[in-house]
Amino acid sequence: MENTHKQELKTLRNDNGELISPILPDEVKNFLIDIDGTICDDIPNEEPERMKTCLPYPDAQETINKWYDEGHIITFFTSRTEEHRVMTEEWLRLHNFRYHGLLMNKPRGGNYHWIDNHIVRATRFKGQFTDLVIKTKEIEVFK
Repeated sequence: MENTHKQELKTLRNDNGELISPILPDEVKNFLIDIDGTICDDIPNEEPERMKTCLPYPDAQETINKWYDEGHIITFFTSRTEEHRVMTEEWLRLHNFRYHGLLMNKPRGGNYHWIDNHIVRATRFKGQFTDLVIKTKEIEVFK
């Protein structure tokens, strides 16, 4: 059930007073959630027939919909190609996932390293959806 609800963005300016990209309020998270291997079994593009019948992982739908109801932005992203979009949207609807957007064609292969001018927090899914907790970890940064 895709939702077009828009969060109010905070206007930002650089040191010269020029507008820069706005940000969400601090209490709102912008969740980017992978599909295969994160909310359901890891199904490769080469076996799309399995995408129709796989089941969501326990607690995935409940946890993600709770975040949605709390006002967070939910965007699914996947290495599935555009030819799998309709099937993927139907699967998300069938399993009652609430979300705001769906991004297709994520690069395959893993080992992702996201570089952005905004704050990025990454959480590796390890088999169970629960509430998130804060932990201190070592990260790579620019010199």
